[in-house]
Amino acid sequence: MARYNSKNGNFLVATLQPKTLPSYEENLNYLITYIQNSNAQLIVAPELCLTNFDYEHFEQVAKFYSVALERLLEVVGKKILVLTMTRKSGGDFFNEALVLYNHQVIHRQAKHKLFKLGNEENYFRVGERSAIVPFEIEGVKYAILICFELRFKELWGQIEGADILLIPARWGLSRKVHLETLSRALAIMNQAFVVVSNSADDDMASSSAIISPWGEVFADDKLEVIEQRIELKEVQRVRRLIKMD
Repeated sequence: MARYNSKNGNFLVATLQPKTLPSYEENLNYLITYIQNSNAQLIVAPELCLTNFDYEHFEQVAKFYSVALERLLEVVGKKILVLTMTRKSGGDFFNEALVLYNHQVIHRQAKHKLFKLGNEENYFRVGERSAIVPFEIEGVKYAILICFELRFKELWGQIEGADILLIPARWGLSRKVHLETLSRALAIMNQAFVVVSNSADDDMASSSAIISPWGEVFADDKLEVIEQRIELKEVQRVRRLIKMD
């Protein structure tokens, strides 16, 4: 039986695809302005959209975590915001995904699969694999894979059953076809909506998309924001039509 009610069964989703601005504060203001002026109920931002992988100023990046989180919690209201930020705990740094809703942090998980080609393991500590699980907001089940984690089939198994799969990413241009193929396959395999948010910097793939459980892709590399209204009954329809058990 479907778990959705009329309030959450049909809503506007936004995936952001901006270029990184020169300062952390400018990136934060960009995000806050969008939140305040958008009708989207679910907003997904690219991986480390506020600071990028600014390893040369990592202590400053980590201090900005608290500043940004406080301001985002003030403005998020009844919208759901998904992003990642660099958090320092003890002497270690984590690339942490956060889900904000109703002025609270609803879910958090640190990136478990670090990208060796980007030397991430030299700066970040590995997050707990056990944190990669579905979580629920207002009767809808969500799950997150952070960028490189999209490549790992064992992690796909951990998020089975989620209705909406969220992929905040900073995925390189040379691997653009990989991002597009894997994210579409994830939607078809899990019979779920997939929302990919990726940077539009010159060396990045863009390819932000909202993908239906049937594999239909809504994307446009020319846009800073891709918005699409989704109907969650589509998840149940596809799962009834093609039974996977």
